[in-house]
Amino acid sequence: MGMRKIPFRQALREAMTEEMRRDDRVFLMGEEVAEYDGAYKVSQGMLAEFGPRRVIDTPISELGFAGIGVGAAMNGLRPIVEFMTWNFAVLAFDQLVNSAAKMLNMSGGQFSVPIVFRGPSGSAGQLAAQHSQSFESWMANVPGLKVISVSNPYDAKGLLKSAIRDDDPVCFFESEVMYGDVGEVPEEEYLIPIGVADIKRPGKDVTLVSFNKMMKVALAAAAELEREGIDAEVIDLRTIRPADFECIVQSVKKTNRLVVVEEAWPFGSVSAEIAFQVQKRAFDYLDAPVARVVSADTSLAYAPTLVQEYLPNPEKVIRAVHRVLYRK
Repeated sequence: MGMRKIPFRQALREAMTEEMRRDDRVFLMGEEVAEYDGAYKVSQGMLAEFGPRRVIDTPISELGFAGIGVGAAMNGLRPIVEFMTWNFAVLAFDQLVNSAAKMLNMSGGQFSVPIVFRGPSGSAGQLAAQHSQSFESWMANVPGLKVISVSNPYDAKGLLKSAIRDDDPVCFFESEVMYGDVGEVPEEEYLIPIGVADIKRPGKDVTLVSFNKMMKVALAAAAELEREGIDAEVIDLRTIRPADFECIVQSVKKTNRLVVVEEAWPFGSVSAEIAFQVQKRAFDYLDAPVARVVSADTSLAYAPTLVQEYLPNPEKVIRAVHRVLYRK
């Protein structure tokens, strides 16, 4: 494939644009996606190409337009619903959890809900408690929802195209602070299957698992560990549900140690489920307890010093690796 380097937001835009050209049932709706070209310019130029019937500005009413999207999906369309941030999607969770996720089951298979809910998640600097939350584990807890959380332009485009084509509701998580990130993306069309993790860096001494922007933290830690002679394998989970636990298990059988890095609160988190699944499937291969590097168990404050203390960082990951390697 011919490769070029493009920003994260362009990769997402290309995914949506290509799918809208391919299938006239696909449309985009959300706050400021049309006239303003998107709060983060992800949908820039799409209104000019597709018009106001397929790129639709909505009122500031997440519950309302999420419900419109679910109804449209039940009637044969394939909506993409953009939340300006997943923090605002809390207002729409009734439609995600009680309608989109359950409709196929409740209708006895008569109504599928092919819809994508997408937008940025997690912290993005000094945005404080109500605008800095990660909800992947919340959505992954609900049967009927697929959950994707991406870390780079290549995965973002390939997985978003797969999500749009999927017949089940998909929650797609991005990050404000990555929209300007540049990465290699093929010129030709490609899809990435949902439910497949990716080994971003092979290694033999310890397994690091992460997703979304915490992949930067994991990879930075792995680079520093390499200077110490520690060879870390880094896995990007990419899909939270269905999760590729087998990829993690096979890596742990090789390295015998696991550290999970996640931007979320510790209780009931994705990292907690990974730790459980690995000890269930590969307990005899573990030479140390599974370690987790997660956000502090509190709301995020505004002060930059407290933001730094709250979030995972490479130094915290390195300390966790030292612990599982019994290096104090």
